[in-house]
Amino acid sequence: MLLHGTLRSEVERRLRDFPVRRIDAGAHRAAAVVVALVEEGEGAEIPGLAPPQGWSLEAALLLTRRAPTLASHSGQWALPGGRIDEGESPQDAALRELHEEVGLRLDAAQVLGRLDDYATRSGFVITPVVVWAGAARDIVPNPAEVASVHRVRLAEFLRPEAPLLEPSDEPGRQILRLPLGDRWVAAPTAAVIYQFLEVGLAGRATRVAHFDQPEFARR
Repeated sequence: MLLHGTLRSEVERRLRDFPVRRIDAGAHRAAAVVVALVEEGEGAEIPGLAPPQGWSLEAALLLTRRAPTLASHSGQWALPGGRIDEGESPQDAALRELHEEVGLRLDAAQVLGRLDDYATRSGFVITPVVVWAGAARDIVPNPAEVASVHRVRLAEFLRPEAPLLEPSDEPGRQILRLPLGDRWVAAPTAAVIYQFLEVGLAGRATRVAHFDQPEFARR
């Protein structure tokens, strides 16, 4: 694990050196999600997740639970994000959605890089944008979209059993999940996080487009 003092610069360097793969949205809808790296992992309780200790050298990712009133994917774990508006870049959309969903206003200077596009079964091409959100002390969830916001330590996603893989109903593909407390996060969110861990932390050019989503995440 990279120490806190060098984490931002090393992640930025590794993302800069990573040859990102783009997908033509075509008939799909274009969307952007934010992989928001924050300094400390404290926040709303996650069942089965041990409280953070020794937090001075630990960093975390922001993860949300979608509001139960949403028409699609309600109650699911998610990264902040949403559709890219006409004339908007993925970076601009990601920063806008971060502000709209959790109240954090960042600018281009906090953007560290991007990851591969991921085509979902529900008809989106997602562009992940990685940002440095620092202390992120001004988080205010938008109740219309977000039920809760969590700071999940990077170490939680690096547990020995991660990633969790199981056969898909589509030949040649596997469903990807990541453990989270006594629960788990599914692709596409898990796929984006897993690639961030591989590229940004481990320095491995790992691809994730071939990983599938469980049935409930495809709607």
